[in-house]
Parts: sequence; structure tokens; C-alpha cells
Amino acid sequence: MDWSDIVPYLPELGDGFLVSIEIALLSAATSALLAIVLTLASAVGNRLLGSIVAAYTELILGLPILVLLYLIYFVLPKFGARLDETTAGVLTLTLYYSPYLAEAMRGAIAAIPIGQVEAAKMIGLGDLAILARIIGPQALALMIPSATGILVGLVKDTAILSVISVEEFAYVTKQVVSRTYAPFETWALVAGVYWVTLAVFEWLMRGLERRVSLYRPKVEFR
Repeated sequence: MDWSDIVPYLPELGDGFLVSIEIALLSAATSALLAIVLTLASAVGNRLLGSIVAAYTELILGLPILVLLYLIYFVLPKFGARLDETTAGVLTLTLYYSPYLAEAMRGAIAAIPIGQVEAAKMIGLGDLAILARIIGPQALALMIPSATGILVGLVKDTAILSVISVEEFAYVTKQVVSRTYAPFETWALVAGVYWVTLAVFEWLMRGLERRVSLYRPKVEFR
């Protein structure tokens, strides 16, 4: 192993890594926003909206993300909707991961005892106050573990965007390998960076979970 071959390319790899992080952050934010919309649409009790959300969720859950990426980037232009590589990548990640986050949200909300909502209504709290003071804090704490796993998957799937030439971490890595002929050293470095990044992210999410779960009783396994 000769790591010196890839040292000149570290700035280029760093730029690719930053692009991956930017795409992941933007996609996570848009996925969360769309997940909130999907959750609210399925909760309002409108049968048509509920059917649309259910059909969309089933469609996405049944598609590999690579197929969805190809549909957006290669098929949509046939209908006059041409997107640049980065936009197509962010849209793919958003459409793919928002139903998963919506399912996590719905599961967290369903886990809150209905008696708490009824008691809040009895003391005169309105719907917005119930959402902000009772449902929201508890649902956030309950959904963090599953949402963490979903977002970890989103970060890793940014590497798929290299197939449409988005200049993210994996794409730049392939370019570096083609110049240095050092695939082991280069991909080992990239794997280490991904692992450290996601380990730090999981640690931060566990800290957030502990912070928002202070009110909950601790469960001890014996």
C-alpha cells in the first residue's frame, strides 16, 4: 500500500465529501417537510387524500432507489421536464425517503395514549396547543431512533448519485482511482470517512434522544 499516491487528491476528495453532505442535508430537510405533509394528509380523515398518500407510499416502497433515480433523470425529459444532475438527485432522495419518515411519524403519533389528548381537550386546550405541547414533544422522542436509521440510509445513498455524474464523494473517488490506480487506498479512505461521519451523526442523535426523553420513565432490562 502506498498512501502517498492519493495525498495530492485529498482536497478534491474533500470537495466531493462536502457536496455529499450538502446534498444529504438538503434532502433530509425536504424529506422531513414532505413527510410532515404526508402525515397530515393521512390524518385529516379525507378518504381521497388518504388513498393518494397510501398509493404513493406503496409505490415508493416497492421501487429500488436506483430505478426511481433513472425515472426522474432519464424518463422525465421525455415529457419536457429536464432536471440538472444535482436537482434530480435531491428530488430522488426526497421522494424516496419522505414516505419512510412519514411512517416513522405516524407510528410515533399512534404510540401516544389517546387518553392524553382527551384529557387535554377536557381542560380546554385547542388543537394547536395539543399538537405543540402534548403530541409533538412525545412523538419527536419516539421517532428519533427510527428516523436516525432512515437518515443514515439517506446519507449513504448519496453515493448512488454518482451514476448520473453528480460530483459527490463517490463520483470524485472513482475519478481519483482512475488517475492513481490505487483503488484499495482510495476506497478504504472513503469508507473510513463515511463510517466516522455516520458514527458522529448517530452519537448526536442519541444525545438528542436523551435530551427530549428526560420526561419519560427509564426502562430497565434484567
